Amino acid sequence: MAIRIKARGGESVEQMMRRFKKLCEKEGLTKDIKRKEFYEKPSERRRRAARKAVNRRSRSDLG
Repeated sequence: MAIRIKARGGESVEQMMRRFKKLCEKEGLTKDIKRKEFYEKPSERRRRAARKAVNRRSRSDLG
């Protein structure tokens, strides 16, 4: 699904761009683009996911 921005009354281009960037961040689009910028081997992807899970587990143990 495409992100669409309609100009509000009296809104400048800069304000529209700011709103568009915020929506992209909210949808996770920028994070996804950065992640897909370079090829990542499946083994690296699994290793990263495992590290993330370990960090999440250790954080929940501390709290």
